[in-house]
Amino acid sequence: MSKTIGILIIVFCLVFINSCQKTQQAQSDSKKTIVVTSSLLGSIVKELVGDHCNVIVIIPNGLDVHEWEPSAKDIETLLTASLIVENGLGLESGLSKTLEQARSSGVRIFTASNYINIRKVGDGEGISSGEPDQMPGAEDPHLWLDPLAVKRITQALSNTLKEQFRIDLTAEAALLAKKLTLLDSSIREQVASIPAENRKLVTGHESLGYFAKAFGFKLIGAIIPSLTTQAEVSASELATLKSLIVHHNVKVVFTETGTPAKVAVALARDSGVKCVEIHTHLLPPDGSYFTMMKNLSATITGSLK
Repeated sequence: MSKTIGILIIVFCLVFINSCQKTQQAQSDSKKTIVVTSSLLGSIVKELVGDHCNVIVIIPNGLDVHEWEPSAKDIETLLTASLIVENGLGLESGLSKTLEQARSSGVRIFTASNYINIRKVGDGEGISSGEPDQMPGAEDPHLWLDPLAVKRITQALSNTLKEQFRIDLTAEAALLAKKLTLLDSSIREQVASIPAENRKLVTGHESLGYFAKAFGFKLIGAIIPSLTTQAEVSASELATLKSLIVHHNVKVVFTETGTPAKVAVALARDSGVKCVEIHTHLLPPDGSYFTMMKNLSATITGSLK
């Protein structure tokens, strides 16, 4: 009799465990799926939503967001998302058709750039290359390089998730806002150690506009004088940039994803300055936006002191 009871207990336990597993799977399956276009935004979205939603990043970390195009599987993922989080301002140009298709199909899309003060190219900023996105008034998509802009985006996304899906992330958004404010303050302290006359930036492409505006740098020019990496490197523009480097007594040429490395090294050598690699579009191994920004700030600060 006791043996029978023991067997029944074992059977009951197995049934209970299987039921729990199915319940957990159902709960997982019922989660909303947020598809984020780029890894930098993806890192922030993951930190905000935690386990409340499934987060998928479409453009793999380390690939050039300006040039990447989706596969058939990527398109399916976007079209079946509960919510798409995009940067906007033409950053994900290779995804433009798919994002329009998603909109037409009724997929909800959160456009990060709708919630910030968009930086625009100013008169006399960099080299006049003739590129439409480098003309005065062109909108700069590199918004993640200003922590306070990211703070406004996360607060808006939290509100959107609450309104559209009844997912309350008020506490998480407040904690993230505090972390972003502290990050901003930390970078300001680092930058304060750079002599004012050294706060001049020459980059791979015009990627550091928000960073420069937020933390008091002057943009001198870029190897690819464009807000994207898709423009061509011009010999005449490089000659102009070399003159600007010498004239403004620039200390460093910063190179990044999408910049021809040999061109950057040659320009720095011919101008008599250092060539230093930075990561403005690449998450570090820990996948953290905060680590990326701290590393970027430390590299720029250390190079310009």
